[in-house]
Amino acid sequence: MTVTAKAPTFDAADSARRHLVPNFTRGQAWRSGDLGVMQRGEGCYVYDTAGTEYLDGLAGLFCTNLGHGRADLVRAAAEQMAKLAYYPTWGWANEPAALAATMIAQVAPGDLSEIFFVSSGSEAVESMLKFVRSYHLSRGEDSRYKVISREWSYHGTTLGALSVTGVPRFKEPFAPMLWEGTRKVRNTYGDTAAELASARAVEDMILAEGPETVAAVVCEPVQNGRGGLVPPDGYWQELRRICDRHGVLLVADEVIGGFGRFGHWFTSERFDVVPDVITFAKGVTSAYQPLGGMVVRGELVESVWDSPMGAYLHGATFGGHPVATAVAVATMRAMDEERVLDHVRAHESGFRRRMDQLADAHPIVGEVRGLGYFYALELVADRSTGRTLSEEQHAALRGGLLARWLRDHRVLIRPDDRGATMLTVSPPLVADNQVLDDLADRLDRTLTTAEAWLAANR
Repeated sequence: MTVTAKAPTFDAADSARRHLVPNFTRGQAWRSGDLGVMQRGEGCYVYDTAGTEYLDGLAGLFCTNLGHGRADLVRAAAEQMAKLAYYPTWGWANEPAALAATMIAQVAPGDLSEIFFVSSGSEAVESMLKFVRSYHLSRGEDSRYKVISREWSYHGTTLGALSVTGVPRFKEPFAPMLWEGTRKVRNTYGDTAAELASARAVEDMILAEGPETVAAVVCEPVQNGRGGLVPPDGYWQELRRICDRHGVLLVADEVIGGFGRFGHWFTSERFDVVPDVITFAKGVTSAYQPLGGMVVRGELVESVWDSPMGAYLHGATFGGHPVATAVAVATMRAMDEERVLDHVRAHESGFRRRMDQLADAHPIVGEVRGLGYFYALELVADRSTGRTLSEEQHAALRGGLLARWLRDHRVLIRPDDRGATMLTVSPPLVADNQVLDDLADRLDRTLTTAEAWLAANR
């Protein structure tokens, strides 16, 4: 008789500490004894291995737009995997990639009709950078290579995307490795429709650099970095005019905003502008599969194909992956059938009202900014007296206190430190009034805890 020793119980937290390198997480926090392990999700809630429920107030990372536990999306992946799990789109198409591209083209603004698929938002931005260069080369304008973006903007972590990013802390360690063809201008924080100083800053930079050297202007329609920056009326129309005047391509980075976050398939539609290129990822599959890409005006692609180059010289192993694009098709169908965009627009004012009520109840909320299902609550010491947070208070809140209090109150949102100390709130797009009430209640308790700590640690 063979005796087999009983296998030890798998400890996911211990194994993670030993072998799993996390994303954007301090080593001290990862090594701590209270490392959580998520196990399952349902709707707008997720549950750890201890069975503790958390409200997913950030839709994972602005991406689980249809919520957790969607059997239809799981089924779409499984059925495609059984039929054709993978084949590259190098010289070949596959049915779900062709269908997903068609569906995206049908809802894209204006004449944006060509879709290039990759696996993430950073890859989408990298692809865009190489495409805009390819386009200008196709026109014989080989001097155009510079890209203008905004301060505190976030466009990804790969080296090209990081070069365009405007968050100093993310860039500084890698500064010697970054591309030097990017320029930064002020963002829309504090700007007005009457002034449009942030748009004027873009044109001033184009003129200072020489229009013949500038390839593209890249902006998020609503900027995440610095906290839910909604542009003033007329801003995007002015950017369109400036870019057209100087032969520069206008790019909308909609990795966060695309696929419903602001109540439209693409946020550009909400601001009534047609950019030349849109980058997307996250919500296109509700995060059930990794997928990203860019949507490009057809005539720009034709220009590259008809040039001596003859091809867009870029690609990725998993670009147009049949399983990922099958899930994108299922996601878009579900969004359409369940009227998710209408749901966001119908609940937007109520969501904003709840955030404003939190600010009214808590003088440590200095300002609420955002639209749709995306808001930032900027924290101060006392709004009524105009007292800002001290450096010590900033450091303590950003250093782990806010994250701990959010976990204590079982709400998963982002304690953001990009330009200010903020709480970023962005739940699944299917969150209804009951969930939004629960979210506001958990945030209320978190702010009460923060308020007490700030009062005791002036």
